[in-house]
Order: sequence, then structure tokens, then C-alpha cells
Amino acid sequence: MDRDLSKIDSFLQKHHALSLATFGDTISACTLFYVFDKTQHSFVVASEASTTHAKNVTQNPKVAGTVALETKIVGRIKGVQFGGEMFLLEDRELKLSYFRAFPYALAMKPTLWQIKVEHFKLTDNRLGFGKKIIWQAPLG
Repeated sequence: MDRDLSKIDSFLQKHHALSLATFGDTISACTLFYVFDKTQHSFVVASEASTTHAKNVTQNPKVAGTVALETKIVGRIKGVQFGGEMFLLEDRELKLSYFRAFPYALAMKPTLWQIKVEHFKLTDNRLGFGKKIIWQAPLG
């Protein structure tokens, strides 16, 4: 893993909620608990198929989102923006990783989804005001 992706992964491992935007018949935004898998550059999230954002991704899998540190101190602003595609999760190991992180979710028997990230932009003002780290998934 390259150094930039390592910094992004380190940030994502410290958080558990993302904001997600989708577009299908309508525009939708939501907040979801996540687990991030650095080997597949993927978020695993739970959401029922009946939600607006889930319906949207069945029409248009392209999504965008953020994970942000809440702070009012400008020098500590840090967050990740991402874009990718969201689809029903089939990978058994990724499913297990979600339930290890959120064992109470098992009782809800949720539908799990994978967001395969195509690009990240990490903003980290602690590295310098407005410092951005960009990562793009390899083609192919």
C-alpha cells in the first residue's frame, strides 16, 4: 500500500460513519455505519433495499461520500471525500468483518452493500492549511 493510501486508511479506521450521496429517480443522502477494507478499497455498509439510496444504486451504482472529523478548530480539520460504485455485497469475509464491528446488526439481518472506491481525497489541515492527498484506483 502506498503512503498516501496508508494515511487515508489510518483515518478511516478511526471512524465508523460515512455520509453517502446517490442519484437515481431522485437525489438521496444518508449516513451509514461502515467498515473499511483496505485490501479491496471498499466500504461495507448495511441498508435495506427499500431505502431511497438503495433503490438509486440499483439504477445508478455511482456514489459519492464523505467521512469527516467534527471540529470547529480550523487547524484540525480532517476528512475524506470519495467516489465509487455501490452494489450488493457477496464477499463472505467482508460480511464477517461488518458483523465483527457491529455485532448487534446481526439481529436486524440487514442487507449488506459494498462501496468499491475509485478515488479518495483526504484533506488534513494538520499537515498544512488545505493540504490534500489524492488517491486514484489503478485502472483495470
